[in-house]
Amino acid sequence: MKYINRLITDKIKDLSRSFPVITLTGPRQSGKTTLLKKVFPGYRYVNMEDPEQRILFTADPRGFFRNYNDHVVFDEVQRVPDIFSYIQLYTDEKPEPGKFILSGSQSFLLSEKISQSLAGRTAVLSLLPLSINELDDSGSLPADFEEVAYTGFYPALYSEAMKAADFYPAYLQTYVERDIRLIRNIGNLDDFVRFTKLCAGRTGQLLNLSSLASDCGISVNTAKEWISALQASYVIFLLQPYYKNFNKRIVKMPKLYFFDNGLLSSLLGIDNAQQIAVHYIKGQLFENLIISEFYKWFTNAGKKPGLYFWRENHGNEIDCIVEWGNKRLSVEIKAGYSYNAEYFSHLITWQKYSGAKPDDSFVVYSGDFEGEMENGRLVNWKNMNVIREEFS
Repeated sequence: MKYINRLITDKIKDLSRSFPVITLTGPRQSGKTTLLKKVFPGYRYVNMEDPEQRILFTADPRGFFRNYNDHVVFDEVQRVPDIFSYIQLYTDEKPEPGKFILSGSQSFLLSEKISQSLAGRTAVLSLLPLSINELDDSGSLPADFEEVAYTGFYPALYSEAMKAADFYPAYLQTYVERDIRLIRNIGNLDDFVRFTKLCAGRTGQLLNLSSLASDCGISVNTAKEWISALQASYVIFLLQPYYKNFNKRIVKMPKLYFFDNGLLSSLLGIDNAQQIAVHYIKGQLFENLIISEFYKWFTNAGKKPGLYFWRENHGNEIDCIVEWGNKRLSVEIKAGYSYNAEYFSHLITWQKYSGAKPDDSFVVYSGDFEGEMENGRLVNWKNMNVIREEFS
């Protein structure tokens, strides 16, 4: 099996020298277990999805920790929420760096327990599916946007050569049957799957809960709960509007995006990469690819994502504003293969309103021609590192 190096590796190693507990969250099958076994080869590994391990812990927690009280990786810890209190106890008794490594696939369950028991004792990181950089460095990056948008970024698709057509339906079934039942008491799982597919059709759009609820035949409150469940299990994320209005009336609703383009394509019923080239939301699929890549830049560096969009009431919009430290970049995202001067039109308006400079403005597109233009820089999607280097 081919192992693809993960960019978050050095950050995990560094934090494990300072914190007694490291917590790694992320979607199911994003590679958390493989990564932690690679980074901590001398640690014992305990999978808390194993019913026998849960029984042992529940029946005699102190006896359980007599065996596992140091240099242990506890996987899928959201399955045993009471374990956090004992980890706190043993950490406080002997607060050595790198004592416990925790992983799990449900963010808010972990965050709730961490805030109660492990605040100040643990560093929390997120491992998302593979990034464009990681695939490129390993020689596995598909040549065309359509191919990578169809295949997606889950490690098994590359390390084990699994087919996207086989992987994603099985992934969705496992996700619904295991994770969703733990997060929310959802009576009709078929309705939830239909709701998720409706979300896929709205990727890159403003989140309109009333419309989603109406189309799915559920209440607005239920739609809100289901959006939270999809966020907690790393299926979707919400891009918030930029908070400065520059004396303009701006949109205040967030936009909806998926963490993985392959899952998004599967939910849309796309059967092959060729369909994406003529798909009615090709532009939104490309936008989802780029913005989710920006998100991975932050999580791989152990940072909270500083990502926004900007739209004012006259229709002027910037697809993504990236804030990293005291640096702010504006990015327009276009799926076209041919350069068009109109690609920079919204950036010109944004520069007028915000005072941004062309040096901080970019257009990411599918074409091969790249370079400095009068109003910003034109970048191919596979060479987005030139934007990342602006934060160095």
